[in-house]
Amino acid sequence: MKFLLRMLLSALAVILLANLLGGVHVDSFLIAVIVALVLGLLNFIVKPILIIFTLPVTILTFGLFLLVINALIILLADWLVTGFSVDNFWWALLFSLLLSFVQSIFFSALKEPEQAK
Repeated sequence: MKFLLRMLLSALAVILLANLLGGVHVDSFLIAVIVALVLGLLNFIVKPILIIFTLPVTILTFGLFLLVINALIILLADWLVTGFSVDNFWWALLFSLLLSFVQSIFFSALKEPEQAK
């Protein structure tokens, strides 16, 4: 149940950001749900592989290269999902930063409060 709620909140974040950013386009909420699922899969499967291959660059840039990897994941999702498009790398970078920020706000509401001891 929590997974489904997280995917729906991610889709909502995708729709919200697509309406705010001129370089990101989503055709419908269903496409946004598909984008959320694809991004989840890409972050689970592809991102760790990219991190391993680019570890020296990531270390040299003190982790800032991870931002580039996130933008590449967004561009890969753009390539995989019809109805979702990102105009260029810089829009993908901005979208990935804002998506992470909005998701952290949304997901913080899902955390269960600690029980009083």
